[in-house]
Amino acid sequence: MKALVLAGGTGSRLRPFTDTGAKQLLPIANKPVLFYGLEAIAAAGIREAGIVVGRRGGEVRRAVGDGSAFGLRVSYLHQERPLGLAHAVLIAREFLGDDDFLLYLGDNYLQDGLTGFAERAAAHPGAARLLLTPVADPTAFGVAELDAGGDVVRLEEKPERPRSDLALIGVYAFGRDVHEAVRAISPSVRGELEITDAVQWMLDRGLRVRAETTTRPWRDTGSVDDLLEVNRQVLDGIEGRVDGKVDPESTVLGRVRLAEGAVVRGSRIVGPAVIGAGTVISNSSIGPYTAIAEDCRIEDSTIAHSVLLRGADVEGASRIESSLIGRGAVVAPAPRLPQAHRLVIGDHSKVQLTS
Repeated sequence: MKALVLAGGTGSRLRPFTDTGAKQLLPIANKPVLFYGLEAIAAAGIREAGIVVGRRGGEVRRAVGDGSAFGLRVSYLHQERPLGLAHAVLIAREFLGDDDFLLYLGDNYLQDGLTGFAERAAAHPGAARLLLTPVADPTAFGVAELDAGGDVVRLEEKPERPRSDLALIGVYAFGRDVHEAVRAISPSVRGELEITDAVQWMLDRGLRVRAETTTRPWRDTGSVDDLLEVNRQVLDGIEGRVDGKVDPESTVLGRVRLAEGAVVRGSRIVGPAVIGAGTVISNSSIGPYTAIAEDCRIEDSTIAHSVLLRGADVEGASRIESSLIGRGAVVAPAPRLPQAHRLVIGDHSKVQLTS
């Protein structure tokens, strides 16, 4: 079994961060979200992966390399524009050959990984296998309708009147039949080749599509709130380790991972939290569920439940919460402007000025 990983999306919901970097490389607990997926693929026993990249493909190539750091052999497949999941399968035909493969969205995070799903797909090969989860608002997802035996009988993309609450969450296993399906379908009203249409094409021709349902944590990290929530979930599972320097006037409580080269002076750090190499924290309070990347500077500030990207500089912030602060961004106090009063006062008036 091979893996096909989609890392070419533009990430419009994460602008302006994705205007200057690939959304799949935004960090979760100081590690790119794409890396969690690649690690899960390797842990599932898959050794060959194709990564579909777009206009920021060079960044993904530099970050992932040949895949050996993950135990994978990685090939890169260029997609001019993100024209749908089925289009990604279409352009990957030569790489995939006739092998079964796992299709995975590169900005997904699955707490339980992919091992069980991949093993069941390999043990019981078929046209397709889908991973589903119940959601509160099915109209925002591709939705599956199952029969009494748990097989898929119908798929709809973002339906106005959903037939179930079971949403596709970006993990699929396919056999060779999918290649005929993606060639046969037409673009949707969004102008994309939808993978739901390809699977429905197979269903219409009597091919069996299996489904698995999970209620374990899953997020697509496509928005700031989702990214912060995944950061919280990952930090909940870290182990503390202090390799950086902490002066005697500082306090470190709970599970804090302080990288070598980080410095904490006169500050209080409460975990779970991660702090990258080269970061200096002075006279500040860092609260739980905060990930601060490399080479940041935090001074006279309080930060909690936030993610700071490389080189961020925060000074004099009385309280920052639930925030995402970009690469090299600066947060500083506003200058105190001299106060002046301009008055137009009528006859016999009385005005009292506080300063």
